[in-house]
Amino acid sequence: MLDQVEDWLRRRSWSAADRPLPELLAAKRRSGATVSVVLPALDEEETVGEIVAAIRRDLMEAVPLVDELVVVDSGSVDRTAAEATAAGARVVHRDEILPRLPVEPGKGEVLWRSLFVTRGDIVCFVDSDLRAFDSTFVSGIVGPLLTDPGIDFVKAMYDRPFDTETGSIPAGGGRVTELVARPLLNLHWPLLAGFVQPLGGEYAARRSLLERLPFPTGYGVELGLLVDALTAVGLDALAQVDVGVRHHRHQDAQALGRMAATIYRTALDRLKTPEEQVTSELVQFTRTPAGFTPSTSEIALVERPPVVTVPEYRARRRSQ
Repeated sequence: MLDQVEDWLRRRSWSAADRPLPELLAAKRRSGATVSVVLPALDEEETVGEIVAAIRRDLMEAVPLVDELVVVDSGSVDRTAAEATAAGARVVHRDEILPRLPVEPGKGEVLWRSLFVTRGDIVCFVDSDLRAFDSTFVSGIVGPLLTDPGIDFVKAMYDRPFDTETGSIPAGGGRVTELVARPLLNLHWPLLAGFVQPLGGEYAARRSLLERLPFPTGYGVELGLLVDALTAVGLDALAQVDVGVRHHRHQDAQALGRMAATIYRTALDRLKTPEEQVTSELVQFTRTPAGFTPSTSEIALVERPPVVTVPEYRARRRSQ
């Protein structure tokens, strides 16, 4: 590990308990900063309501830390929107945001569009499939942004057990992180080697940074934002906070393969020289009565531009 990274780990890694809520509220009052929490959601009726209820109860009603709680529904066919609304979130449908622009599939698309319908100076993203959710996921990663003006981007770090029907394997989750993202970062962006959960979906950042970054529309969004934030503001403006344990739904191996390919493609796009070409297809195999049958998935890389380049966003900011 680089000496610079070891130093960063000592100075820019904390526990959520290091900043109690009274300290955060005092810092929020002094700074005048507002906080938006965004949950991207697709068919998460089993978990989204519990997450929304916890954030609203602990961080909006008990204490006024969060100013805005928005669920962006990306086309759910279950009761995701109803559960989120009943629990106290404002629900916005992805397709209603910037309707002139055709929608791209993917999580990154939802996060990018969320910037058009939120107002907070600090934007906190939280995945909507978390189980046994604790509101310190939010207060923990928002904390450094409220107390330290030199920090612009904060990732959550946590244990990721692999939960199965028969039990839980400690630290068994995060397979794409360990097999794809961590090697990529260590080899090509060694300054980011200190991040425990580089692909985690829980992170917070200043709007002034997010609005200047491109957003990959798919699963590559977390790696893309992390790499681009390093380029934009430098390592010392990045931080991470330990929030405990993250329990969530796990995907099957083929879904993880597509995720890994998308993340790798996102990394390659940031590394390639103009003469290099990158394939856009992934071939996978499934056993059928006829034997192993191939299927091909398109691993297209679409990136949305920084929102400050979009006329509707600039007009909205001027009107605030």
